[in-house]
This record gives sequence, structure tokens and C-alpha cells, in this order.
Amino acid sequence: MATSTQPTGSSIPAFKTAFLESCLSANVLTFGTFTLKSGRKSPYFFNAGSFHTSALLSAISTAYAHTIISFLASNPSIPKPDILFGPAYKGIPIACSTLLELYRLDPETWSPVSYSFNRKEAKDHGEGGNIVGAGLKGKNVLVIDDVITAGTAMRETINLVAKEGGKVVGLVVALDRVEKMPGPREKEEGVDDGEPRMSAIGQIRSEFGVPTASIVTLDDLIAVLKGKGDENDLKRLEEYRRRYLASD
Repeated sequence: MATSTQPTGSSIPAFKTAFLESCLSANVLTFGTFTLKSGRKSPYFFNAGSFHTSALLSAISTAYAHTIISFLASNPSIPKPDILFGPAYKGIPIACSTLLELYRLDPETWSPVSYSFNRKEAKDHGEGGNIVGAGLKGKNVLVIDDVITAGTAMRETINLVAKEGGKVVGLVVALDRVEKMPGPREKEEGVDDGEPRMSAIGQIRSEFGVPTASIVTLDDLIAVLKGKGDENDLKRLEEYRRRYLASD
């Protein structure tokens, strides 16, 4: 059965709070007005490409590793992953650094696990193909990525893994926006119809039956900002959440 881990409120573990504070201090999470792929105007933006220092890469890989360990422990029906897969491009360094952190935390469990990533275009010389790292055929694959906005790239990844003979057994992202997908009118006219809909990650769970987890959600961000963030940013985030909260 597909599940999602979405910690909220005061129960946020310390590593999640530390992760969000790293994101805020390094402007990985920024506030303003940003146009998403869907055309929706968002008051915040998460850019995993900004994790380019050793300290920030350590922060995100530590948060991913703890999330994965908790995710697998709370979902014993998920087969043990053989491969950690990072979709090109942002998922590549994340998958590599997270696997190293998982090995550091639990070498016995994670020493036989490999990583893989895809090329954007298949290589037609040398070893060929579009998979770099361990082959996916017959393997249980845990996909790790930054944020799902519309779900298009994740569908491509799941289909790619299946084409290569592997099976996606789980999906872990850094941030679950917990917002509903835009309806036809919003896509065409930029007007929300107010109808309840699932989130992009919820649709992936429903469509493919893939269990999912996230390091943090928008709820976690709001909780961390209370008492320490800008009041205007906090109000805009809370209004955004009320307006676009997904039905899943």
C-alpha cells in the first residue's frame, strides 16, 4: 500500500529543522513571487542546485539519509533497495552523497547498495546506453530527487527504470509542497477553480502505487518560520497553503 511521510508541527525531528535552517540561511529557500512550471504564482522557491558547498551538500545528504532510514523502517513491506537512483541533473550529486552518508550511518546495510543516474541523451559510443553506474535490470530502485512540481519528470523516471528492467520501490524528495495540481482553467487562464485535487506526489502514488516520503513539507517550513521568520513571508505561505492545499 502506498504511503507518505509528512511530519508536521512541533514533532519535527532535529535533523529536519537543521535542514530547513540551512536552506534558509543559504537562500536555497527564498521568498518573493515565483512562477512555477504550472504557471501558478508561488510565494516561495526551493532550488536544490544551490547545495554546491561541502557544508550544504553534507546538510542535504544527512537529511536525505535519515529520511530514507525512517521511511524504510516505517514501511517494512518495501523491498530493500539495490540502487539509489538520481535523475539527471540535480538528482545526480544528491544520490551519490546520500549513499555515502547512508553507508556512514549503517555500513552493514548499505555497503552492497549502488547508485545510478541517467544521461539526458543516450550515448552511442563506448559502453553506450543512457544509464551511468549500476545497471537497473532486475533491481529494486529507490528514486531520490529534489521537488516534484508537475510530476512529468518523475513519470519519465519511473518509465525509464521500468524500460531498463528495474522496479521503483520508493520515491524520496527534499520538499513536498503539498499543493494541489492546477485545473484546466488555471492552466489556461491562471484562475483557480477552487475544486479539490491531488498533489503531484499524490498522483504519482495513486498512478504507480509507489510509496513516497519527503524530508520536509510546506507545513514544516511554516512551523520553523513561526517566531523566527518574517511575518509577511509567513502570512503569505499560510494563505498559499489554505488556497492550494491538496486533497491527499
